[in-house]
Amino acid sequence: MNVAVVTLNRGRGSGVVARHQVRALLARGHDAYLVHSGEAAGEVPVHEVALSLEVLPVHEYLPSEHDRQQPVSAMDAEMASWYIGDFETALRSLDPAPDLIIGHHANITAVATMRVAAHLSIPYLLFVHGTGIEPRHHGGYADETWDQIAEAMREANGIIVTTEYVRDELVRPIVDLPIDRFQIIPGGVDLDAYHPDTGDRERLRYHLPETYVISPGALTEPKGPQNVVEASKEYAELAPTVFLGDGDLRGELENELGDRGRFLGYVPERDKEALISAATLLVAAPEKLEHFGMVYAEALAAGTVPVAYEGGGVGAIVNPEVGVLTERRPRALGAAVRTLLEQPDRREIMAGAARLRAESSFDERALGDQLVDWIETIV
Repeated sequence: MNVAVVTLNRGRGSGVVARHQVRALLARGHDAYLVHSGEAAGEVPVHEVALSLEVLPVHEYLPSEHDRQQPVSAMDAEMASWYIGDFETALRSLDPAPDLIIGHHANITAVATMRVAAHLSIPYLLFVHGTGIEPRHHGGYADETWDQIAEAMREANGIIVTTEYVRDELVRPIVDLPIDRFQIIPGGVDLDAYHPDTGDRERLRYHLPETYVISPGALTEPKGPQNVVEASKEYAELAPTVFLGDGDLRGELENELGDRGRFLGYVPERDKEALISAATLLVAAPEKLEHFGMVYAEALAAGTVPVAYEGGGVGAIVNPEVGVLTERRPRALGAAVRTLLEQPDRREIMAGAARLRAESSFDERALGDQLVDWIETIV
């Protein structure tokens, strides 16, 4: 079986999931590759989409990149049609032609996926991430473009989502699809890369203490690092807060954080895995409701207890046995972190349960097999 997996660009969250899918298909003896615009990751085979315009289509962008990136939900219909054509051209040029296309996100790539699948008379699946469809709930996408996206969802042979929250709160209220059209497959984690017994070497290399709280993610207002900085006032004398990632808020937040922690910026992926694995707690407080949250599954695999804002799809990952979800207020978040820092025995029990939950529910190999088993019933 020859499978094309389409994403807007290399991406982070959805891009990681797409690369997992390609690896799972390759491991089962199928031909599989990514199709996207922009720089390739180099981890799996990629067919690059040649863009007619110089601006890179994205879901979310840093304000500093506004001249080089354009959110697809903010494009007018004419601009969207150019990019749909680019992806359609790339998919039509694949040789040999695919037997199945998996399109990521309910966006312009879904339209190209639908058109080429119809041209080739092959099935296609759409992996609908919350990041792509949520803007429509707030008036995003030109109506002409959205009508095509909705058609692509209705015509798909199956819809993959990471959580019931995405299915029931984001997709079905605006595109009425039957429940049996959906497969819920959460994002998977490499259980060897994130592991409780790793990370001390990297921790020492970054001159971090044995006890620290880690907060990975872009330093932008929607991701909520400002909430974590505020929350750190509640527990700063017990542990510093270490931020991984960069963004437009960094300078302001460094001044606000002071000596309560450090900003390490972007670090290599292996270092990120190790530093999460070595951390005492992981904390996150995004302004918007999370649809899934790969970082929470990574924390569970690492045996690092997560503390986060409640709401959205996070509850599908973090239950009371493995972490703490709080009211959506920095002070409540900080108080929960402080309580866990003061209770090492409880924290140790939760860390063990977290690893077991990751092994049973978020193992990327098992989830990859689940996906391939389903695909093989369709093609």
